[in-house]
Amino acid sequence: MSSKKGAITMNEQTNDLQAYMSQGIGRIVADAARTALTHPAEAAFLARYAAASAKASSLRRRLEDEGTHVPPFLICSITSQCDLHCKGCYSRSNGATTDCAPRDLLTAAEWDSVFTQAEALGVGFILLAGGEPLLRRDVIEAAAAHDKIVFPIFTNGVFINDAYFDLFDRARCLLPVLSIEGDEARTDARRGKGIYERQMRNMDALAARRILFGVSVTVTKENLTQVLSPEFTQALAEKGCRVIIYVEYVPVTPETEALAPDDADRAYMTERIAEMRREQSPLLCLSFPGDEAAAGGCLAAGRGFFHINARGGAEPCPFSPYSDTSLREVSLKEALGSPLFRRLAEDGILRRPHTGGCVLFGERDAVEARLHD
Repeated sequence: MSSKKGAITMNEQTNDLQAYMSQGIGRIVADAARTALTHPAEAAFLARYAAASAKASSLRRRLEDEGTHVPPFLICSITSQCDLHCKGCYSRSNGATTDCAPRDLLTAAEWDSVFTQAEALGVGFILLAGGEPLLRRDVIEAAAAHDKIVFPIFTNGVFINDAYFDLFDRARCLLPVLSIEGDEARTDARRGKGIYERQMRNMDALAARRILFGVSVTVTKENLTQVLSPEFTQALAEKGCRVIIYVEYVPVTPETEALAPDDADRAYMTERIAEMRREQSPLLCLSFPGDEAAAGGCLAAGRGFFHINARGGAEPCPFSPYSDTSLREVSLKEALGSPLFRRLAEDGILRRPHTGGCVLFGERDAVEARLHD
């Protein structure tokens, strides 16, 4: 994608967010350095990653000057399988996750090629999702070899075992992100009985090994006050959590629209996260799509990230599952020039105002229409 098209250039608009992330990583590195004598693996990886991140940013800037815009993030759904049936799961609602035996999934070798290409382009973060990504041990092992990229792994925690703890300990570029919904009652109500307790045990085990980990929370009107409270975030910090990612709930049916945060909720959420950042909380706090306000609009479709589905389709984002380009047929660099991505940028859809959740989800009819233009 050419940097000449103002609608798809994000470097200037995302300075605040990228600066915050860099500062957050710097704080984590500094904390690790203070304990380097007793926890050298953690400190050494974070110091190496900080250097690699700076080089990746420089590479993206050079490519931008040459006419190729490369986003700093990718989201990769590496499997269509999941053992849970969480209430309101968007992935199941759109058919991306099913109980059927998976078919035509990218192989571990194909994913390894994607990771290699991403590293060569200066991508610094690749979020691994699913389904349940830990069901693809082969892909997780492939990711572990790319230690210049951080791989947040969004997991329900069911399949974390001693073998995975050993892998996370060895490959510090793998960042487990444990999904909870607040307290035990809310988490188990959505995800199933016993999931909260299991995630608490996972946190204790990760902290005992000084393995960096995070938490993801789907924010609804029902849990917003609790999950943004100082008591909740402080408890996570004391557990050893260093990253918390808030994801606004996207309604999957008209009946669930009442759960989505409204304008007042989002204003509260924005202020509370800003407060945590000002206070230099030990937690690196990110929100989706809340942080997009600083970036001048939706970051999907290659502006800040794009999504690769389990079969290799390049999609604007997980909430906009439309694709006209396959990573099985083109390179990652070529996928950035997807005709669909280009149309969304040129038409200004990514910058349209929205009432929350996700711009492209709200504009799904328009996105689908451009898929067939």
